[in-house]
Formats: sequence, C-alpha cells, structure tokens
Amino acid sequence: MTADDLDTRRRAIKIRAWRRGMREMDILIGGFVDARLDTLSEAEISDLERLMDVEDQKAFSWLCGTEEPEPGHDTPLFRQIKQFHSHSGPVNV
Repeated sequence: MTADDLDTRRRAIKIRAWRRGMREMDILIGGFVDARLDTLSEAEISDLERLMDVEDQKAFSWLCGTEEPEPGHDTPLFRQIKQFHSHSGPVNV
C-alpha cells in the first residue's frame, strides 16, 4: 500500500468517525480519531475500519463495557480507544 492510499483511508475515516449516526459514537470514535489517527499503523487502521463497520449500538455497548466485544473486535486498538476515554490517567495524552 502506498502512502497516498493510506492518506486516502485516513481522510475517509475522519469523515466516517464524526458521522456515525449515534452522537455518542461520534464523540467516542471521532475524538479518538482526531487525536490519534496520524499515529496509527496500517494494521491499526484496518482494525479501526472493521470496528467502524459494526452497528453503533453494539460498538457503543462494547466501549462502555456493558457487553464484551466479539473476539475479532477485541484488539489492541479497541483497548486503546477504551483507554483513551477512561480518564484513569492524564486526559487524552
């Protein structure tokens, strides 16, 4: 994959992250994307795209901890997103 291909994927993710359909997911995914997208590897971007394909209510329940994520979605990136919003340390560093 070329750098241009990766940049195209990043631009699409930025748009999708803030137009989820469920405002809570816009905030959870969009906030993480705004802060961290430029530092994600190609594999992490693929994980993020897969997570963004999940229905909002289901992904929201995973991120809030009311349900366990499906095994294919319980990735290091998923845990990064949860940690990003946990505020157990310095906020969003």
